[in-house]
Amino acid sequence: MDSSVLYRSILCVCSALLLIFTLSWLQTPTAPPTFSRLFTPHPKLIQSSAHHHESDIPRHPLDPLTISEITAARAILFSHPPFSSSPSSLIFHSLALDEPDKSAVLSWSSGDSLPPRRASVVVRFKGEAHLLAIDLAKGSVSSLPTPATGFPTMTIEDMTSSAAAPLLDAAFNRSIIARGVRISDLACLPVSSGWFGREIENRRRLIKVQCYSSEGTANFYMRPIEGLTVLVDMDTKEVVQINDEGGDIPIPKSTGTDYRYEAAGGNEMARPLRPISIEQPEGPSFDVVDGHRVRWAGWEFHLKADARAGLVVSSAGVADPVSGERRSVLYKGYASELFVPYMDPTDAWYFKTYMDAGEYGFGLQAMPLIPLNDCPRNAYYMDGIFIAADGRPYVRSNMICVFESYAGDIGWRHSESPITGLEIREARPKVTLVARMAASVANYDYIVDWEFQTDGIIRVKVGLSGILMVKGAPYTHVKHFPAKQDTYGTLLSENIIGVIHDHFITFHLDMDVDGTNNSFVKVGLARQDTNAGQPRRSYLKATRHVARTEKEAQIKLKLYEPYEFHVVNAEKTTRLGNPVGYKVVPAGTAAALLDPNDPPQLRGAFTNNQIWVTPRNKTEEWAGGLFVYQNQGEDTLAVWSERDRSIESKDIVLWYTLGFHHIPCQEDFPIMPTVSSSFDLKPVNFFERNPILRSPPNMEKDLPVCTAAASA
Repeated sequence: MDSSVLYRSILCVCSALLLIFTLSWLQTPTAPPTFSRLFTPHPKLIQSSAHHHESDIPRHPLDPLTISEITAARAILFSHPPFSSSPSSLIFHSLALDEPDKSAVLSWSSGDSLPPRRASVVVRFKGEAHLLAIDLAKGSVSSLPTPATGFPTMTIEDMTSSAAAPLLDAAFNRSIIARGVRISDLACLPVSSGWFGREIENRRRLIKVQCYSSEGTANFYMRPIEGLTVLVDMDTKEVVQINDEGGDIPIPKSTGTDYRYEAAGGNEMARPLRPISIEQPEGPSFDVVDGHRVRWAGWEFHLKADARAGLVVSSAGVADPVSGERRSVLYKGYASELFVPYMDPTDAWYFKTYMDAGEYGFGLQAMPLIPLNDCPRNAYYMDGIFIAADGRPYVRSNMICVFESYAGDIGWRHSESPITGLEIREARPKVTLVARMAASVANYDYIVDWEFQTDGIIRVKVGLSGILMVKGAPYTHVKHFPAKQDTYGTLLSENIIGVIHDHFITFHLDMDVDGTNNSFVKVGLARQDTNAGQPRRSYLKATRHVARTEKEAQIKLKLYEPYEFHVVNAEKTTRLGNPVGYKVVPAGTAAALLDPNDPPQLRGAFTNNQIWVTPRNKTEEWAGGLFVYQNQGEDTLAVWSERDRSIESKDIVLWYTLGFHHIPCQEDFPIMPTVSSSFDLKPVNFFERNPILRSPPNMEKDLPVCTAAASA
């Protein structure tokens, strides 16, 4: 057969497979999974996938755009010059609610008419990006300024078509065949190319494609075709350059890499664990009102899916246990950006410095959650409604789950010693409410939990799971490593190196502690030496400092210079005179160690500190900038904060970066166990007394007695 005919045939087959994959990913589900054989859901736990969204109407000012609103916005744009001249040239990168002014949201009450509904749109038309605001009632379109550098978030179509582009190139196909890989076993991934100051990066949207062999395993990530990197123009699908430097590196074997339960022999092994579930005989304690407002144990908040941020929590407030008044805590919180740099300088790896929200869309990568595994039986599910590149809406089913959690932990307890003569034993179970999403950004899975507690704490937790991105290597034992050559990782299996890398997740936290006028207070702990002749040599003393400007609130955490970090409302005090507040409580985290002038770190400079505080600004929502793809770092949180604006008694945003250093180990092969860390937003003089007192203890009479099924 003529080689050109062969290549065209291969391309047709692969394009058809990609089209089928994309359509299956984007299609609106017609029916929810059926679990009736396993259990009968409580009426309050109707799965969201059973809901047809075509008839949805917004009921809260922050509700996401409905299908009908997205369709209307799309039609308005198609009739608006210059897009009306060539509608087929219009590519949608995002279309979401342009949220009303904060004052309008705060003054709104249930039953009021909604503020005007607007859409915020990012499109590209004939190669040029446009940022637009659409008034849905008036049908008007306003243009807004676009960033100086960078491109909008990739579309799903960008990614799928770019991954197929190398199949048109004869040199690429020769390389694949020379490696002994069948085209039918080829699995290719689109890899964002970063920015490194080259002229071509300013003129073209570029992406790199790297491929794997899926022969013998579903876990193709463990079988890299090392050293083969294709640079593709994302708009023209032209292959710009091919680097093929790893022809002498074998493709790792597939043995023992498949992660599916049946393939791993799970169905043949003695079952190590018996099923576990939480039962709620009276149904859940939370309510979901009008699709997005969640109420539980005094908490109330708005919850929605976002294509870029993933899960967004808004208007979070808690009922005061004494007065019953609903008091505000957090106006809006979400993952603003994720920065994932790998630490290998070779040509096939140096550019892997991902910005998962701004480049790929953190929410776009959120897959449907798996009932009974991703979320427990008692979960309620919410869908996300996003757009394809042509502006048409589609439904991402079961993207968020909400559930009550109890793992046997203790919320509070105290037992009196017998020496007191008091026979008192008192305890409260630690029951929490969790809102969860999980994004699968290629090989890595990120689990993001917002956990609300009865003691007033909001805990934000991130779990890293999935599969490592590994490097093919000629080594089968560490003794084969060259003496003076750094391998930049750990040998995990024969011919497989796990490359060292970091994960940083920066959260945007628009704090409204009992109102919008808040201040950031650093409470420092330092040793105070005593005077001679006293029994003690030293003790600790706390000193409060109110940050007046942004630079005073740039915080690098230091173990031996401890601080507490409070957001307070100085205009509101407790009956004892303490300013009401919430504090951010870090858990395990990591700091950025790259050179600040390294191009990836210039773009990821929002990770230079663990804490930042800025005045609220609607144009400063994304820590890495509005257009992240190939930007030069001129529009980031680090740049905004250098303005050193006033933040005392202002409407402020606290930014917190949760970090992980990952030095892979053999237990990360062929899949990774979930590794988690978190931070808390904890009340500090917010309540007059501990609110957990109102939480009832469990009583035997309230709980069913479950027995194991009789054996056959």
